[in-house]
Amino acid sequence: MASTRDRILDALQDVLLESGPAGATLDGVAQRAGVSKGGLLYHFRSKDDLFTGLLDRLSAGAAAADAATPPEPEAAARFFLEGSQSADSPEERTLLAALRLLGTHPPARARLASYLDDWAAGLRRTIDDPLASRLVQLVGDGLFLHALLGAGDPDLDARVIALVLARTRPE
Repeated sequence: MASTRDRILDALQDVLLESGPAGATLDGVAQRAGVSKGGLLYHFRSKDDLFTGLLDRLSAGAAAADAATPPEPEAAARFFLEGSQSADSPEERTLLAALRLLGTHPPARARLASYLDDWAAGLRRTIDDPLASRLVQLVGDGLFLHALLGAGDPDLDARVIALVLARTRPE
């Protein structure tokens, strides 16, 4: 069973994805989460705290991805690239909701940029060549964007991944 805090953040994600930040009222999020407004305020003192909680959840996902990154360069690159081909996990839903905060919640831009870099920390740690690790990150980010839009070409994407993986192998 999800904690009350998690239920509130899940409700916030739903509201952000359906109505954007303007629709994310404390009353609306509380109702969606099945808690009283007082119950919501017990966990999040304000709308800004609620948005920060969502960004904290996103950061926790990046830390988990970093911890799960294999220690070998090619395996780390494969982990990152193959993980970038899906856009239907709970973390991707959190990311999509957090992206809705851009332009309305000032800390969102820096926190989202940090999320992208934190998610790729394992690449930088395992791939000695900074150019190669950045290439993997940018290709992964592009694959993810295409997955979000349903615009990927699986055959071509597999060839791109193979090409990038070849770049991560020691010479």
